[in-house]
Formats: sequence, structure tokens, C-alpha cells
Amino acid sequence: MKKDRLKKLAGDKRFVPGIYNYCDRWCERCPQTSRCMNFALSEEEFADPETRDIKNEAFWKKLSEVFSETLELLKEEAQERGIDLEAFDTEQFQREAKRKRDTAESHEVCRGAWLYSNLVQDWFKSAASLFSASPALHGEDTGLEEAFEVIRWYQHFIYVKLMRAVRGELDEREEELDEFPRDSEGSAKVALIGIDRSIGAWGTVYAHDLLHDEKILRFIACLDRLREEAQNTFPGARSFIRPGFDKIDLNS
Repeated sequence: MKKDRLKKLAGDKRFVPGIYNYCDRWCERCPQTSRCMNFALSEEEFADPETRDIKNEAFWKKLSEVFSETLELLKEEAQERGIDLEAFDTEQFQREAKRKRDTAESHEVCRGAWLYSNLVQDWFKSAASLFSASPALHGEDTGLEEAFEVIRWYQHFIYVKLMRAVRGELDEREEELDEFPRDSEGSAKVALIGIDRSIGAWGTVYAHDLLHDEKILRFIACLDRLREEAQNTFPGARSFIRPGFDKIDLNS
């Protein structure tokens, strides 16, 4: 894709600015793809089936091209705004990034999300023989299959978004940003949505006759605690208005 084409997409009025910042990346199920520039860009750039296969060299070549062109646009934008990118202290930036990453990883909500994702991974491995032995657990039960898809999709996603939320909150605190909306709260809201949906999915799994596993109840309890901790850490997350997804309540 040429830079002028990328600029044209960025200026297209049908797209909601920033809608892709607070979605769950599940484009196949998203009702707002027609309003998302990232989706349009992906469909245009990765139209060839080979470029959609992460194991294919064409995928990585195309991805590298997109990143390179995006970087060129950022450099042009910085120059127009009089920002000298060469003046940034790269080593200091890397040290600060590592400090914030370490702080986020040790945060209670991130540790809880990391623990949950690993416990779920272990559970699926231990239940592999049960899945292969029972047709009802191998795709014929559509309700169960749907629940598993939801669990798997958000299994690691929750951790990633909570990490972004905590790191974002650190940035906002250091820069003393008082204006809203806050990226930390938007990221936390997406994580909370993933938690809500995962709890519902685990409830469906537990209701199945062959899966009355006590570990499933522990997963639900773990997610419920994580939800409460995330809401306490980011009290404004639930009311955050995600561009393109949430509506502003004019009566509130």
C-alpha cells in the first residue's frame, strides 16, 4: 500500500477514529467492521490468502511493508509538527518502558489474569482425552463449542488488556493527565467485557453433564475476583465510552 492510499483511508469519514483501540480484536464477530479503518486496511492489504497465513513468508513480508509505510507516515507527521525524533533518549525510554512493564507485571490484577490464563491452558491439556472420546465435546454440541471459543479467545486477551491498562495508568499518573477519556480505563473496560463473557462461557461448560469439574467453579471464582479487583483499580472503566461501540447517556 502506498502512503497516499494510507492517508486517504485515515481521512475517510466513514471510519470512527480510534474504534480499534478498545475492541476485542474478534473481527469475525464485530458489528462495526464497516466503520473500522484497521479492518479495511487488513482486508485490502491481506486479500491474498497467502498473506493471511501466519506461517507463510508472504504474511510477514506484507506485514513488514505495512509497518514500514506507517513508520514513514509517522516521521512525516513528526516533521510537520516540528518534533525531532532523533532527540529522544532511546536508552532512557527503554529503561522507563522496562520499569513500567515490571511494575505492571507485579500488579495484583495482572498477576491474577496471568494465573488464570495458565490454569486454563493446563485444564484444556488435561481434558484433551475427554474431548477426543466424547462426540458431544468435539463440535457436535454447538452451545459447548461456542463456549469454548469464547474462553479460548479471551484466555490471554484479558491479561494483555489489563497490562495495557496498568501501564497506561502509570503514564497518566506521571504526566498528570486530568482530561478524559483515559486510555487506561478504556483498556480496562475491554478486559472487563472479556471477563464477563468468559464467566458466562464457563457457566455453560459447567452445565454440561460430562463437565461437572470443580476446577471450572474455581475458574469462575477466579474471574469474579479478578473482575472485582479490576473494577476497584479502574473505577471509571465501566462508564468509559468506547468510540463506535458505546452510546453516551444524555440523561445521566
